Amino acid sequence: MHTLEFFHDAVCGWCYLQSPRLREVVTSLDDNITVIHRSFVLQRNRQEMIARFGSMERAKSDILGHWQQCKLHAEQPERINIDGMRKASFEYPSGYAAALAAKAAEHLGGQKGHWDYFDRVQTAHLRDNLNIANHTVLECLAEDMGHNRLRFRELMRSEAVREAVDQDNARAKSIGVLTIPSILVNGTRLISQTLTSEQLTAVLTHLFTESPAGERHETV
Repeated sequence: MHTLEFFHDAVCGWCYLQSPRLREVVTSLDDNITVIHRSFVLQRNRQEMIARFGSMERAKSDILGHWQQCKLHAEQPERINIDGMRKASFEYPSGYAAALAAKAAEHLGGQKGHWDYFDRVQTAHLRDNLNIANHTVLECLAEDMGHNRLRFRELMRSEAVREAVDQDNARAKSIGVLTIPSILVNGTRLISQTLTSEQLTAVLTHLFTESPAGERHETV
């Protein structure tokens, strides 16, 4: 049994590239792998975004520059709609509400539920240019995926879900996660870069054969 802890944020373009690659690799290795999803919120609210970027306008400009780099490395660059987000009337969202929503989906559907919702909300953000800070948008996505909307809303607003997001961020801090996407392999080796499917297959195959013990948290 191997465990991968996948740290991500819904607004992260590099996570948008890594998630489907990780799905592909986990399926192809077929090696009794469990993927645990960890919410790593880059900025929780407007105030934190302004503190990080200087202004909301600068935040959107800088982040869309990151999107451009992601698009250059994407298997399907058309899935990243930079012009659409640039023209959007709303301020660039933080990923906190989406993290709460993904944890609500996890409560309802386990790790698979979290992953499926995370991928859907990232597509809504980067391709469809929806405002994923808006709870109505997040509830609609959940409903489209078959969840009961009222139950989903209750979970998003619950203390248990907020604590789960906080615990994921505390976990990230405790093992030294500074950037995303990051993947912690078997609790010991940390991959903190975006890898192609081929690179990820090679790294995981190597680390799985090492079977390291202890809590070393070395960065690959």
